[in-house]
Amino acid sequence: MHHSTDKAVIIPVYSTLVRPHLEYCVQFWSPLYKKDVDRLERVQKRATNMMKELGSLPCEERLRELGLFSLEKRRLRENIINIYQYLKGGYKEDRDSLFARSHMEKMRGNGYKLLLGRFELDTRGKIFTVRAISSWNNLPREVVDSLTLDT
Repeated sequence: MHHSTDKAVIIPVYSTLVRPHLEYCVQFWSPLYKKDVDRLERVQKRATNMMKELGSLPCEERLRELGLFSLEKRRLRENIINIYQYLKGGYKEDRDSLFARSHMEKMRGNGYKLLLGRFELDTRGKIFTVRAISSWNNLPREVVDSLTLDT
């Protein structure tokens, strides 16, 4: 059996057949513990390790060379994109029920600050509507005020 170590083969196969399984429904669930995050990242690390020309580089450099991001960064990006779509009218029927906006007049940072609720259980804080709020609130004003997602 012939095994390819060419990135022109491995990256499309990984991106098409493996990564979708690692990211399935991550908007609604996300790994709660570091060991689970590490377990998912190990799969991507193993795929990038297969390429002989990049095998000696550290994982972060291999990802950079291949134009890939860690799965954790991809989850964060997707969370922020989903919040943007909700707040900018992409999901009009749910917009007011999913997020509570801060109505303070003088805010530092962006003008779309979201309020973070208080919860008794730690696991409640890991769902999409809660876990991405601090990342969203830290975005600069020009990012959240952009007219389109591409901007």
